[in-house]
Amino acid sequence: MVPVSNYLMLSGLLFALGALGVMVRRNVIVLFMCVEMMLNAVNLAFVALSRELQSLDGQVIVLMVMAVAAAEVAVGLALALALYRKKKSTDVDSASLLKF
Repeated sequence: MVPVSNYLMLSGLLFALGALGVMVRRNVIVLFMCVEMMLNAVNLAFVALSRELQSLDGQVIVLMVMAVAAAEVAVGLALALALYRKKKSTDVDSASLLKF
């Protein structure tokens, strides 16, 4: 049986990689992928701790986080598509130039 500390270390590593990607990258699609990686890292921690504590609370929270992540993907892809149609680029810096 794998100890919960291994899952938590993996979760922390995934979260750190996602946070680094959000800070470094400028492409909208890559930014959303990094945010998804961070959400999945948190989900992994919730499930690992839920199993360790013999409680279903963490797994219920994971289901809610997955629903929020699905909505975030839908809105994010719509924004990325609108940005690409307007500026022919998915660069985040060009999004600040959008004015109505």
